[in-house]
Amino acid sequence: MATPISRIAQWLDRVDPGVHRRVKGLRLVTAYGIAAMLGALRDVASGLPDAASLSVLASGFALWGSVSEGQATRGKSARDLALLSLAATLGATSFIALTPLLAGLGRTGPELVLASGAFFVGYLRRFGIAGTGFGSQLYIGQLYAFGAGLGPADLWTVIVAGMIAAVAAIVPRMLSGPAEQPPPMTEIRGHFTALSMGLQAAAAALIIVGLDLAIGLTEAAWAITACTYVIANSTAGTLDRVRRRIIGTAIGVPLALAFLPLAGHAPVVVWAAAALAMVIYAMALPERYDIACGAWAFTLIVTLAASGEHSIPLLAARAWETLIGGLLGLAAATLLFPIRAEPREKTT
Repeated sequence: MATPISRIAQWLDRVDPGVHRRVKGLRLVTAYGIAAMLGALRDVASGLPDAASLSVLASGFALWGSVSEGQATRGKSARDLALLSLAATLGATSFIALTPLLAGLGRTGPELVLASGAFFVGYLRRFGIAGTGFGSQLYIGQLYAFGAGLGPADLWTVIVAGMIAAVAAIVPRMLSGPAEQPPPMTEIRGHFTALSMGLQAAAAALIIVGLDLAIGLTEAAWAITACTYVIANSTAGTLDRVRRRIIGTAIGVPLALAFLPLAGHAPVVVWAAAALAMVIYAMALPERYDIACGAWAFTLIVTLAASGEHSIPLLAARAWETLIGGLLGLAAATLLFPIRAEPREKTT
């Protein structure tokens, strides 16, 4: 008779034959941990104007760079991880450079910078897996700089964070060896499709900035992120991603809120649950976007709580702001240069 452990093992083998995605998930967690640890070292952070942000920036750059990387060999992976860390650094630097120019617009100025990153997330998919990752990391860099409230004095902190992220992401990839297999990726055919995707994401982001100015949003950046990443290479694809993102977030956020009592009493358990959720994220992302979104929503909420954020209204806002961002992304994909699904899609 099969035991619960053997049943779980059989399920994992069905979902992830060859353990490729599990290895990638463990690599994400390892890269995050190495970067967070290096960024927290006193000798590394000494002399930086915003040393407290170094660990957060480095770990975020390393984590999402590892998510976006998708090469089959160590050499190519190391090259792309270095470039992806550079992209995140450039994204944060662009935020630092552009925000003072928009200072007269108040709190919406920094959000407008995120709209520029949203455009590149969509448009750079035209250049394959490397372009997709580069565009995403540009936005990630802006997003982390936005969250940390970085300014011109923090430029060196960003540069050091990028260097730490590159090391932290490359080392686990060198150790994972051949036990990874990049998932197939839909190729974006034609300049018009990629341009439309970029404009759709940017337009939805601009509407969210306007909403924040008019009525005030708890975390407008969460809504902008949702509208940015639901845009697909067809209107039907965007609809499917919106549906899956909303469902996943609606499940992941309540599960995370149920974990909140543990945040103050058993933080180790909370961080372990977050690490497990990121492994599930890596396993689910290629084929089950809903599960991936649920796993990430869970991870975000419990890590915020473990870091000291206990405001239930703020944490719960993740769900409804994802709904706003998803629906606005769908509206943009439907009304602004709608893209028809191609009859045969090629993968790389």
